[in-house]
Amino acid sequence: MMEMESIPGAALVNTVKGGFHESFSSPDADVVLGAKDHTLFRIHSWTLKTTSGWFRSLFSMPQQSPLPNHPETINLDEDSYTLESLLLMVCGLPINPLTSYDEVDALLFAAEKYEMAGPVSLIRVLIMTPPLLNQPLRLYAAATRCGWEEEAKHASAQSLALNIYAPEHQPTLRKLCTGAVLDLINLHRDRREGIRKRLDEQPFVTASTMASCPRCRWKIDHHTWRELKYKVVMEMDVRPLGDTVVDVGLMDWPEAIACWDAKCPNVECTCVLYDKVETLRLIRDCIDSLPKTT
Repeated sequence: MMEMESIPGAALVNTVKGGFHESFSSPDADVVLGAKDHTLFRIHSWTLKTTSGWFRSLFSMPQQSPLPNHPETINLDEDSYTLESLLLMVCGLPINPLTSYDEVDALLFAAEKYEMAGPVSLIRVLIMTPPLLNQPLRLYAAATRCGWEEEAKHASAQSLALNIYAPEHQPTLRKLCTGAVLDLINLHRDRREGIRKRLDEQPFVTASTMASCPRCRWKIDHHTWRELKYKVVMEMDVRPLGDTVVDVGLMDWPEAIACWDAKCPNVECTCVLYDKVETLRLIRDCIDSLPKTT
């Protein structure tokens, strides 16, 4: 009888109590795996040994030959859907589509536990397809945990469209390792601080810029520009991608309209104080130059 107690996640029993999965019920298979919800899977030990380091170690233990047509059942911790998805992958059968990261996480955990490199590589491909691609923080969490650098960079770039400080994202961020969450926070912060720094430098109006009309030298106040700068920085804080700044905000925000309408207070001059077209171009260039990935 093989000694199972030394290997977590499995138990050996002599009777089959549940129903067999229709895709894994071949009578000539010599191993029965039991899901935690009692669904049973008949599968060949050779398949498990060649695709799983965990099962290879398990079957290398001394064991008593089972009775003919009565293979013993190895009960596992996974539910039937996760176990089905895993076995479809290792058997080369059509696989279940992955539609949520709850499925991805359960399948990845099982594949890693049983040392199945094949399913892990398939999951790595699948998470870069819709609808999973549309969940950048969950993608980032999976990629950083597995050490998938390219996928993690892609996810970090996609995350720039999110306010990662919003309450709904906190559960996902809590699952990240410290280094991964700090890298993501630093990316978002660096984009906000990068635009703040650039807007305080030439050729933009700065603290050292003379507060006078460029045409008549009348004394002016750059308060409309300061308010617009503050609005830009705050918008980059909640959506660091910057698309709402250049595509919407600088055209429609009240602060932007006030800035573009600002004129010299000298009634004999009324020079427009800020070049809207050039300022928009410069801000767009600044945003394009900011870091885009972790």
